[in-house]
Amino acid sequence: MKKLSLQTIVRNVRTAADERSPEILTGIGIAGMIITVVMTARATPKACQCIDNEKYERAYADGADGFVRDLKPIDYVKVTWRCYLPAAITGTLSIACLIGGSSVNHKRNAALATAYTLSETALKEYKNKVVETIGEKKEQSVRDAIAKDKLVRNPVKSNEVVITGKGETLCYDSISGRYFKSDIDKIKKALNELNKQMLEEMYVSLNDFYYAIGLKSTSLGDDLGWNIDRGLLELDFSAQLMENGEPCLAIDYRIQPKHNFSLA
Repeated sequence: MKKLSLQTIVRNVRTAADERSPEILTGIGIAGMIITVVMTARATPKACQCIDNEKYERAYADGADGFVRDLKPIDYVKVTWRCYLPAAITGTLSIACLIGGSSVNHKRNAALATAYTLSETALKEYKNKVVETIGEKKEQSVRDAIAKDKLVRNPVKSNEVVITGKGETLCYDSISGRYFKSDIDKIKKALNELNKQMLEEMYVSLNDFYYAIGLKSTSLGDDLGWNIDRGLLELDFSAQLMENGEPCLAIDYRIQPKHNFSLA
């Protein structure tokens, strides 16, 4: 077995730390805030003692009348700031760690969003060039072949078919991987209603589409959706035959839903 050099180990640790830096900074920040609370609680009795000593010294200093008077707010700060200084430093560093972790996450999300946009643009250009090169009929044949592969990889099970009450045609949703009974006309009607909603409200979620065709929501359904700035919602329908000979309508999306869809 090949031994790892110290340089390799250091590089691997540094890479792992860089990849996990938001989680590390957030963890340090949370731990620091807890320590800050503990340090503040421990410093309070000492601060109270300092205040009592200050009052006593002022009451019985040379020329004083021995009457204990309350201190002004600024006097409390002058007397106790040293007691709380370690907690203040720890709290400040903890806040800096939390802000740093959030900043790293924000930069990474911005980079991912840019990469997603570039990939989406490249894919759209590729699809358009495919249609231009081989023609719409052959391009549709490719889509049908892809839909067929998805059905083969995810075969239907009778106990997992969702009965929506909106038709008797077996359908397959490419995103959630669910089989359900519906009707192409009713799906197109739901599509038109959602596009009308998008024109009025600027965006719709993936769960909005699922509700419209009679399916239950999914955990990602509220996080993914479409914005009018990217165009109306369009579906691709591919008629397929299952292994048992039953016809199935595979549904795909010309414009895939994206995160932060309400922000365009």
